[in-house]
Amino acid sequence: MYNDPRSHGLWEKTAPPSPATVPLSGSQTADVVVIGGGYTGLSAALHLAEAGRSVVLLEAKDIGFGGAGRNVGLINAGMWVMPDDLPGELGAVHGERLLDILGNGPQAVMALIDRHAIDCELTRSGTLHCAVGDDGLKEIEERGRQWGKRGAPVEVLDAAETARRVGARGYRGALLDRRAGTLQPLAYARGLAQAALKAGVLIYTGSPVTAWRTDGGRHAVSTGAGSVTADWVIVATDAYTTGPFAAVRNEQVYLPYFNLATVPLSDNLRRSILPEREGCWDTREILSSFRMDRQGRLVFGSVGALRGTGTAIHKGWARRALKKLFPQLGDVEFEAEWYGQIGMTDNALPRFHKFADRVVGFSGYNGRGIAPGTVFGKVLAQHVLGQLAEEDLPLPLTDPKTPAFRALKETYYEAGAQIAHLAGNRF
Repeated sequence: MYNDPRSHGLWEKTAPPSPATVPLSGSQTADVVVIGGGYTGLSAALHLAEAGRSVVLLEAKDIGFGGAGRNVGLINAGMWVMPDDLPGELGAVHGERLLDILGNGPQAVMALIDRHAIDCELTRSGTLHCAVGDDGLKEIEERGRQWGKRGAPVEVLDAAETARRVGARGYRGALLDRRAGTLQPLAYARGLAQAALKAGVLIYTGSPVTAWRTDGGRHAVSTGAGSVTADWVIVATDAYTTGPFAAVRNEQVYLPYFNLATVPLSDNLRRSILPEREGCWDTREILSSFRMDRQGRLVFGSVGALRGTGTAIHKGWARRALKKLFPQLGDVEFEAEWYGQIGMTDNALPRFHKFADRVVGFSGYNGRGIAPGTVFGKVLAQHVLGQLAEEDLPLPLTDPKTPAFRALKETYYEAGAQIAHLAGNRF
């Protein structure tokens, strides 16, 4: 995308074409203007249009340009925070609401894909949170216990069953979450855009918002080449935010994450590595993730940016790590490489912001954007439609706040990942 093979890598190569769109020019009016063409914005626009509202969606670059088109593609339930900790972070009411809506998030994503026949390599095999060492095993056992008492279909697997499902020995166990699955993330974003267009949404790409003002009770959003006047504004730009809502970006600390994709594996290797096609990640602090795509490519990722000295360091580490994890692979050949930025909030939980009357947004997905973005987009649509009052939303209202030493932390994360991967291996 934008002549940069490291922006979207494999996903750009294998996704269906993006719907035809043009930049905004001139003046438009609508019931709602949505800023951002990722999962949240597209979901909100789609649900609003299906309810009969006129919607204009503005995307600064292309559909799925940000995290929506770069992520690993795991449709996870919940957030990083342990389920029992959410009420302590958000209060009992919002904590339980968030657990409920995000616990059911993967099913909502899959139902939307089915309803609109989106071709995005959906699998419903679940995910495996793989335990590294005794501490990792304790972590997944506790997470499994907390989800299990809420009736979630999760199971802690022993080392032998984990090895059978993963195709790698060394993990102490894994938490199987049957609610979850995988998809091709850019294909999903483009499919949502196609569905939104079909429902009547006007989508303009290459249209970065440069200004916003309130005029006579309505809101005017400008792009430099045009403007949209609407009753409501939905801000759905998250970690890649620029322009007048940059406070959304500024309250998040960037954590770089890269992915490498092998060439398609042989049928024999595909029977021994992730034979049931679960998506995986491990319990290390500098975690790794891996999953298969439809064509049998193994997609392997970790914290780090593929730029400068990081490119050689992370690719060298990935080769060593894969050789230790899956010795049956032999020498690994990568077909694609890409990276992006995960926006991390100070408590690893998302945010609900109200920038003015009828100017609202969710953000801060902390690397869990697929299901939360999709369901929060629907929640925003319900709020605009008057079906959900502000006090009934799954998150409390907060003001954006820039964390201390944000720039220093971002430098530390990128450099720290290089140091860890320079001589690091697995287990």
